[in-house]
Parts: sequence; structure tokens; C-alpha cells
Amino acid sequence: MDNQDEYLLNFRGYNFEKTLVKMNIVENMDDQEIRDDDVFIVTYPKSGTIWTQQILSLIYFEGHRNNTENIQTIDRAPFFEYNNHNVDFAKIPSPRIFSTHLPYYLVPKVFKNKKVKILYIYRNPKDVLTSYFHYSNLMVILEASNTIETFMQTFLDGRVVGSNWFDHIRGWYEHRHDFNIMFMSYEDMKKDLRGSVLKICSFLEKELSEEDMDAVVRQATFQNMKSDPRANYDYNQKVKNWTRNNQGTFLRKGTVGDWKHHLTVDQNERFDRIFNRNMKNIPLKFIWDINE
Repeated sequence: MDNQDEYLLNFRGYNFEKTLVKMNIVENMDDQEIRDDDVFIVTYPKSGTIWTQQILSLIYFEGHRNNTENIQTIDRAPFFEYNNHNVDFAKIPSPRIFSTHLPYYLVPKVFKNKKVKILYIYRNPKDVLTSYFHYSNLMVILEASNTIETFMQTFLDGRVVGSNWFDHIRGWYEHRHDFNIMFMSYEDMKKDLRGSVLKICSFLEKELSEEDMDAVVRQATFQNMKSDPRANYDYNQKVKNWTRNNQGTFLRKGTVGDWKHHLTVDQNERFDRIFNRNMKNIPLKFIWDINE
């Protein structure tokens, strides 16, 4: 896949989406204004970013919870390094929520003062791979792959936006003591959304009434989110023709274990070998199937 260079911009060993990244932000990371009460959602692509943006928007903004404000989650929790809508970050009232796919070593140094709260959402990488395969074939700004085999090789080589999945999660986990960070798995959120929202609120020091908590959980289910135009990015894809033939949706399935319908036994065994080798010292819990 030699034409990956058309789609990727590599900066300090990390791949950004070439047409969207704001290099003035990335190159001057330590000069960015960061506030003590900023909250960052950190994810590797296809790991529940949009979902978490919706959950945090519902927790923080009453107008989002009760549907009195029609503001998209991409504007409530804008992407730091991509700043898709060219928002003036300095004008956002505190507390600000940002989303990012940055590796630990590219974030502003001030993150290490332990004041910025970081919520790292991770997902089992076989489902990340499967979701990313479909997404790459959907989006015009990414290179399409004919087969999951081809994409699996590209993914494992880290020749995708976000670079190598193992490097991303290991980097953040191994340096967790440098940051005020909480790790949460996508699968745990699927299995116990209310419990997960409670944990998130506790970490963010946000107290919600029982009624507000009910409203957050109800609206944050995948099905409800998929039908919420503020959260599903469909507006962007229709207006900007981001998708090939204007087909497909940003939020595809949001399930656990979809990889079983895509990977062969051989591919799965190969993936397991690489996973076990790379993650043997990382005690994070991984759920590969919703029935686990």
C-alpha cells in the first residue's frame, strides 16, 4: 500500500490524517492554552470516541440532556489536533472537553501537572480492526482496502491514522503515573452503561441527580445515539461528501465481537500471537465477546 502517503502525515513517528490535521496546533503543542479543569477524551481511532463525546456532552450540558440546545457533539467535545470546525478554543467556557487520538508523548507537557483529567477509552483491537476496515472503505479521506487481510497487515504495521494500536495503548498505560488518567473499556461501557457513567462522573467529580443520570444513560445507548443527529456526524458526511458514493453511516454497529464475522481462524490466531507478545505486561482487561 504505497499510496498511504497520500492520506497520512507523519510527525514525530505518529500518523495524522493529512487533509484534516492542524499542524500549527501539533507543532506548537506546549504553547497551547490548557486549563486545569480541561477534560480530554483520549482514544485510538474506532474505539468509542463519538460515544464518549455524547456521554460527556450529556453529563456536562443540561441543554444537551433535555434537548433544548441543538449543538453537535463534535462542537461540544472538539478534536484537539484536528479542530474540524476551526473553533477558537480560548473562547470556549470552562470546563472544556476535548477529544484526541494523540499518543502520550505528543500531548502538551502541562498535562503532567496532573490537573487535566484524561479519560482513556480502549476497545478490543480485533473489533477496532474490523470497524476501521469498514470505516476506511467508507471515507474518502482514508485509503480503501480490498480485503480484511490487506487491511490487517496495514493496521498491524501502524500504517493508518493513529499509527500502531499497541504503541498507543501501551504508551498511555506505561506512563499513566505521569497523568491524571482513568482507563475504561468500551466493552464494559456496553455491558454496564449506568455503572460506567457513574464511574466517569466520579472521576470527573460531577454529581448528577438520579433524574439526570437516567436521562444520560437513556440517551447514551448506542441505538438512541445513532438516531441523534447531534451525535452521529451524519450532517458532516452529507454536506462535505466525506463518504464514497455518499453511502454508509459513521456509527455502524457498535457491537462487541463483530470481528468473529470477519477474521478467519488463521487470521485470528496470528492476531492473538501478536497481541500476546505485545501486551504481556499490560494488565488491562480485554473483553472479546459480549457473552464473556
